[in-house]
Amino acid sequence: MALGFKSRRGGAFRSVFRYCWAHWKQQPGRASFMLFTAMLSTFADVLTPLFSGRLVDAVVSGHAGDAITWNNAFNAFCWLMALSVGAVVLRHATFTAIIGFTLKSMSEIAANSFFHIQRFSSDWHANSFAGSTVRKVTRGMWALDLLNDTVFVALFPSLVMLIGSTILMTWYWPMMGLLVGVGSVLFIAFTAAMALRYVAPMASMANSWDTRLGGALADAVTCNAVVKAFGAEDREDKRLAKVMRKWQDRTARTWTRGTLNGTSQNALLSLLRGSVLGLALWLWADGKANAGDITFVLTAFFILQGYLREIGMHIRNLQRSVNDMEELVTIHAQPLGVEDVSGAPALHVKAGLVEFDRVTFHYGNHHEPLYKDFSVTIKPGERVGLVGHSGSGKTTFIKLIQRLHDVNHGMVSIDDQDISKVAQTSLRRQIAIVQQEPILFHRSLAENIAYARPTATHAEIRRAAQLASAHDFIEALPKGYATLVGERGIKLSGGERQRIAIARAFLADAPILILDEATSSLDSESEMLIQQAMERLMDGRTTLVVAHRLSTVRALDRLLVFEHGHIAEEGTHASLIRRSSGIYRGLFERQALELTKGITSEGLVG
Repeated sequence: MALGFKSRRGGAFRSVFRYCWAHWKQQPGRASFMLFTAMLSTFADVLTPLFSGRLVDAVVSGHAGDAITWNNAFNAFCWLMALSVGAVVLRHATFTAIIGFTLKSMSEIAANSFFHIQRFSSDWHANSFAGSTVRKVTRGMWALDLLNDTVFVALFPSLVMLIGSTILMTWYWPMMGLLVGVGSVLFIAFTAAMALRYVAPMASMANSWDTRLGGALADAVTCNAVVKAFGAEDREDKRLAKVMRKWQDRTARTWTRGTLNGTSQNALLSLLRGSVLGLALWLWADGKANAGDITFVLTAFFILQGYLREIGMHIRNLQRSVNDMEELVTIHAQPLGVEDVSGAPALHVKAGLVEFDRVTFHYGNHHEPLYKDFSVTIKPGERVGLVGHSGSGKTTFIKLIQRLHDVNHGMVSIDDQDISKVAQTSLRRQIAIVQQEPILFHRSLAENIAYARPTATHAEIRRAAQLASAHDFIEALPKGYATLVGERGIKLSGGERQRIAIARAFLADAPILILDEATSSLDSESEMLIQQAMERLMDGRTTLVVAHRLSTVRALDRLLVFEHGHIAEEGTHASLIRRSSGIYRGLFERQALELTKGITSEGLVG
């Protein structure tokens, strides 16, 4: 089990650094410049103890009136000042370069993440919290900022300092160089082991609960209207408190382990400091070191100690940034689900012929297919209603035409073009859809209507709204078409949202039209106006109407009655209603009876 965990940890580091390397290598000039200036500024720190020792040697070897002594002291002083100024200038250059370097990488990460998330399958979005997804992306972006700082301006200079100091001390006293080199390596190895095997596991768990916390918050906030409707604020407070307790526990354990790790590092540094000081005193007592040598050793070690102490912090930061980026990298590693083939051409629709040819399809891990050797043809310009019980396959039929899922076998084609071989964006631009539950952006009404065709003029937007019976209520608003609709259109009523979605479909003017019970949220007067407008819209277009209220499909050219993933009946309303034991007739009679009961009840109440 321990080996398995170690493998997963190592895999996480490898995957994160492969991901970062893909971004780093896009800016080779900046990366090389940062490493070069960081190395030179660190060399200044490496050489500082050497000239500090020479300055002390000059001071204790004679008096200021002696020309040679003064010259040696002044030269050492000039070197120290030059190294100090040079280090400041070079570090400033490093920090300035990393600003642009990191911002470019963060921007690319955000854009690439958005690209992937937008193109993930509808199944992926159905199984993912929007709030959790946003949290993963933003946390990963800022983790890259910390990781870049850690690698380029922290760990790399520390490595240069360690190597340089060890070489310089070995040049003076091999035993001192061996002690510093071995002690530093052991310290770094211990720090890395503690960070990766002791702190990282709990940090990953804390991040997981941080993601869940974000998802729980987003879920409750998004569904606030439902919370208010049932007076469930206290219930949601308690639900969030459960998640918060888990998050708090995991985070506290992570911080506690981090603190213990830091204390252990300080203890090791104290032990190494004592060893170096003891060896320096022994060398002085044995006559192998003078005041300048002791100054050199102490200065070199205390500078190195500062780097080593920070190495512990840098490794903890490295571990934390890798943990924070892990979920983001996992998103990028996932397949898109529904992908375009390489060089996919655009779909060109002239007639609007839709065909399912021996299609077999099943969802996810379902063993039994919903469709098996399913074939049907929708003629160009034909108006077809899709009828059946819930779960019979109507919605899946629509999703497969849009290629929101790929079929397992067979082919779906439009005008004899296999939709799996064409660009998805071109396919969906040829289809206008009005969903039963329309979703609007938190943008203006004009922008929401024009989403189907961003180049539309204001006059065209107004015309589409008029056709959808939306113009009058829009004009009555204080800001008219500039009114913001709120998140998912929450400021509008259900019927108003539906009419905006219908106006959007009018403006799309696509050759294939899908109506998913598009009038379900309208009042009777608006429904009549919309039905008339839809008759004009459907003219000359291949139209698919998913029907729940069967009164809306009477005038369609053909009805397909779905049952358990196959077409059990098909024909016109008139022909299907004459089948004495038919599925469609049973559905129609049941709805008619419910409508009659409703009218009778209203009459009695009145």
